[in-house]
Amino acid sequence: MIDQEGMHGHSGIINPREIQMSSRRYYRYIGSLTVPPCTENVVWTISKKIRTVSKDQVKLLREAVHDYAENNARPTQLDNQRDILLYGPTSR
Repeated sequence: MIDQEGMHGHSGIINPREIQMSSRRYYRYIGSLTVPPCTENVVWTISKKIRTVSKDQVKLLREAVHDYAENNARPTQLDNQRDILLYGPTSR
């Protein structure tokens, strides 16, 4: 993170277990990281509720991960017949 004086600072440590999702419905599937070898069996959890971020937030994230590439993503992958499950409260 760069402050108003142009100095780099530490933005803290975030425990992923403390992240609160605003939606109680989410998708979960087994996938991989986005860099080779792409075979890591990562559990992805994706909120069903779509959120947006500002351009400034994207800029800060890119600075934090030293991402200076314009397009830092691999192409959309086939689901390879993996299960993509939707979790959330059941309606009765």
